[in-house]
Amino acid sequence: MPTLRSGVFCLALLSAPIAIAADQPILTLTGAVQDAPLTLSRDDLLELPQHDLVTSTTVTDGTPHFEGFLIRDLLAAHQAEGEVVVARALNDYQMEIPLSDFEEFDVIGALSMDGAPLSPRDKGPIWIVYPRDDHRELQDIRYDTRWVWQLVSLHVQ
Repeated sequence: MPTLRSGVFCLALLSAPIAIAADQPILTLTGAVQDAPLTLSRDDLLELPQHDLVTSTTVTDGTPHFEGFLIRDLLAAHQAEGEVVVARALNDYQMEIPLSDFEEFDVIGALSMDGAPLSPRDKGPIWIVYPRDDHRELQDIRYDTRWVWQLVSLHVQ
């Protein structure tokens, strides 16, 4: 018969963040990119120039501090050509994002929030984050739907 102590342990275990090895693939890049399909690890993504972004979101309190790579840097590094990126999440949520968004705005692939690496339990391992507080036009539902969390793939077309 389970004891209170084992029940508390199980609850603590379930609430713990899921660790992802730095060299484990976390993002697939397909479509109109050089050498597609590509699988990229957290280490691969950390090799890109990293950027900080402090901005409000529609799903968090306050103004979290995000760190990650510019999506445009990732696409340029792999010679992406197209008009649209289809971003797909772990739960198969998909959103078409115009490539122009990544050129016009400093949209990042956030790997951490408030100093902690993102895990699938907290919208990671990658979360597409727009600088919504820097641009009034980004404070619109059309852009909010493009904040794909638990990102697992980008398909360029």
